[in-house]
Amino acid sequence: MNSGSSVSSMKCLIHGIQNLVGIKNMVPTKQLITRACWSNNVPQWSGLQKWRDSSMNQDRLWGQKGPQPLLELTSNLSELDGLSSLAEMGALVLSTPDPLQKSKLSHFAYSKWKQNGLPVGVCQPPVGPSRPAKPRLVSPKEIPSPKNSGLPLNAYMLHNLAHVELNAIDLAWDTVVRFSPYVELLGEGFFADFAHVADDESRHFSWCSQRLAELGFSYGDMPAHNLLWRECAKSSDSVTARLAVIPLVQEARGLDAGPRLVKKLIGFGDSRTSNIVAQIANEEVAHVAVGVYWFVSVCQKMGRVPCTTFKDILSEYNVELKGPFNVQARDEAGIPRDWYDPSSNQEKNKQLSEVYERLACVISMEQENSNLNRPPG
Repeated sequence: MNSGSSVSSMKCLIHGIQNLVGIKNMVPTKQLITRACWSNNVPQWSGLQKWRDSSMNQDRLWGQKGPQPLLELTSNLSELDGLSSLAEMGALVLSTPDPLQKSKLSHFAYSKWKQNGLPVGVCQPPVGPSRPAKPRLVSPKEIPSPKNSGLPLNAYMLHNLAHVELNAIDLAWDTVVRFSPYVELLGEGFFADFAHVADDESRHFSWCSQRLAELGFSYGDMPAHNLLWRECAKSSDSVTARLAVIPLVQEARGLDAGPRLVKKLIGFGDSRTSNIVAQIANEEVAHVAVGVYWFVSVCQKMGRVPCTTFKDILSEYNVELKGPFNVQARDEAGIPRDWYDPSSNQEKNKQLSEVYERLACVISMEQENSNLNRPPG
């Protein structure tokens, strides 16, 4: 091998490594694998900016052909009078026990803030969100099976989803209110995104509530668990933990479960409910994408690697990742596979190892060739 061909081969291998891990300069193997998780390689959901720029969504009724505006919905909620910041209005939503009223307040709070150009402000969140007398909150093990719930399967699954959506309203507003003292560090965009998420979740709850009523039931007709809020409370001391635990774990589970729930409802013969669930699942992609965006952004500001930070947080807060994973939806939302799938990281490391072995071989051959061409003595 002459020196020209060996240099050319080395350049090809270096270029291959650069494409594999997305960096411009060669570094030692251990550092290279670490940097492969860095934020520059985290994809962003293509629809994120469109979602941010969208006008207020008034489709709070599920009509015969899908979502449609609720014509009699007006912003005459006197509770919002005198409140002049997003954080104050968010605290009011959290303190409202009636689910339908909470849903309406959530929508109008976001609408008032967005239309009137109000500040984010600063406010202390309540210790926990106010809840109605029903449903009775029990441990996950005490949740009745579909057979023992007293509800048909479609209403049973819809009730569970309604509970998730109600909690999601509070989870988003708690994030806004709890971290409002850090608006200068996080930027107003952080709070705009999570208030938008809260508005989406309030719309989802209204769809679930409407459909339950059409089936002859209402939210509260069976027990529910408080696991979602317990997970939220775990992450009350850290914005990175909140982002990891809620959007990147809890809401990402919705991406995993949504298609399975749709199939079960179709099998049960309830296409109307399955259409509602499918629409909700599609819209949850935005919420996970928001979590990815801000998690990476905060990690960048802290000088931390998102991939390893995410895994460290799950270990520290004892949060478990459970499959099966909807890889396609997670890819769309921008969650890198090596964040939640160990086999993906193992395969990447295997590829890196193979490339480095080839590179070491080329370097060795180049050194041997150089020694052979060196004049004796």
